[in-house]
Amino acid sequence: MNPANGAHAAQASLLADAGRYLAGGGLGLFQLPADLNLVVARGEGSRIWDLAGGEYIDYHLSSGPALLGHAHPDVGAAVQAQLPKGTTYYFLNEPEIALAKKIVDAVPCADEVHYTGSGTEATFYALRIARARTGRNKVMKFEGAWHGMHDYGLWGTVPSTPSDYPRAKPDSVGVPAQTGDTVLVSPFNDAAAAVAMIEKNAKDLAAVIVEPLQRVLLPEPGFLQAVRDATRRHGIVLIFDEIVTGFRIAWGGAQEKYGVLPDMATYGKAVSGGFPLACIAGTADAMSPLDARKRDRSTVVWATNTLNGNPVCAAAGVAALDVLKRPGVYDRLRAIGSRLRKGIEESGAKHGFDVQCPGEDAVWGVRFTKKKPLRNWMDLTTADKALGLKWGLELLRRGILNNPNEKFYISIQHTDADVDHTLGVVDEAFAALKK
Repeated sequence: MNPANGAHAAQASLLADAGRYLAGGGLGLFQLPADLNLVVARGEGSRIWDLAGGEYIDYHLSSGPALLGHAHPDVGAAVQAQLPKGTTYYFLNEPEIALAKKIVDAVPCADEVHYTGSGTEATFYALRIARARTGRNKVMKFEGAWHGMHDYGLWGTVPSTPSDYPRAKPDSVGVPAQTGDTVLVSPFNDAAAAVAMIEKNAKDLAAVIVEPLQRVLLPEPGFLQAVRDATRRHGIVLIFDEIVTGFRIAWGGAQEKYGVLPDMATYGKAVSGGFPLACIAGTADAMSPLDARKRDRSTVVWATNTLNGNPVCAAAGVAALDVLKRPGVYDRLRAIGSRLRKGIEESGAKHGFDVQCPGEDAVWGVRFTKKKPLRNWMDLTTADKALGLKWGLELLRRGILNNPNEKFYISIQHTDADVDHTLGVVDEAFAALKK
C-alpha cells in the first residue's frame, strides 16, 4: 500500500471512531465538514500536522493556549523534569508557589492567586467569591461576552437581537431560568447604560464581570474606567476576565494595556504554557473569603478541586512565563499580528469584499461587514457569517488552520515567512469566494 494512502486510511478510521465514541463526534460546538475534518498527529512551532500528513500553519493555537507555539522546548524540559517527581499531590508544591509568585509580580491588581482547573471554573468561582465578599447575589455582564460554560455565564452571549436589558435569554438548553434572575446584561461600550444599571441595582449587585477586550471588540476610551468608578462607589467587585488577554496582549495583560485595575482577574490559556491550569488573581481584600486561616469555616468560600495547583501544569507555567518575559517578545507578537491583519484587509478590499480585522494584534477576528465602528455585539451580528465560514474553509483547504468566524491567535513562533505564505493563501481564498 502506498504510505500516503495508508495514512489517509488511518485518519479516516480514527475519524469514524470519533464519530462513534465521542459525544457529538468531537470536542465542542464547531465541527469541520467531513471532507476537511482531521486528526492532529503533532505540532511544532507555528505548525501542526494531521495523521494523513497534511501540514497547516496554525492560527487557532488550541483556541489560544499555545501562545508559545507547539512543543516549546523550555516548556517540554520543565515538564520532563517534573514528571519523574510525580504528577499530582494535592498538597503544596514548589512549582505552584513559584508560578503564583510570577503571576503576582506580573498582574497589576494581584496580591494573591487561587488556582482552578479551567477558565470556566475561574470565572464561576470569582463570582462566588464576590457574592461572599459583598453579601449580595446579583452579577452583571455585558452582551456578547464569553465567560465560559457555567450557568451564570451563558446569558446574552450570542443573541441575534438586542437583549431586553437587563434581562437576556440563555444561550444553552439546560440552563435554569432561575439563574437568569441573578444575571444582569448590559451592552458593551455603552458607559452611560452600564453606569445606570450599576446605580439602579447597586444594593443587590455583588460583581461586574467584563472581558476588557470583548471577543474582538476594543474597549472605547473611558468605558472601562467608568465601570471601575461606578463599582468602586458601591463596593461592587469588578472582575476582569483575562482568560484570553492575560499574558497575551501585554505582559500585564489588559490591565497594563488599558490602564484600569479590577479587584480580581481570571487567567487561563496562555498562563500555563498549553497545560490545563487556570487561576484567579486579585487584591488581598477581594480574595479574603478564600482564607480559612483568618475566617470562621462557615464564612469561607469553597472553590477547589482535586487537581488545583497541579505541579506538572505549574512547572509548564513557570517556564512559559519566563519565555514571555524575555525582551522583545510582545513587540514581535504585535508586529506579526499587525502585518497579517493589514494584509487580510487589503486583500479583501482588492477582491471587492468588506472585511475588517478587529481586535488586538496578538488576537483578532476577520469579519465580513461594512459596519464601522464595531462597538458591541449587535455590531458584530452585521457580519456575514456564511461568507466568513466559506472563506475560513477555503483557508483550511490550503493549509491554514483556523476556526471560521472566531479568533485568529498569533504565537511567538509565527514568522514573517509564515505571514508571507498566509497572505498568498488569503488572496487565493478571496479569489475563490469571488468566483
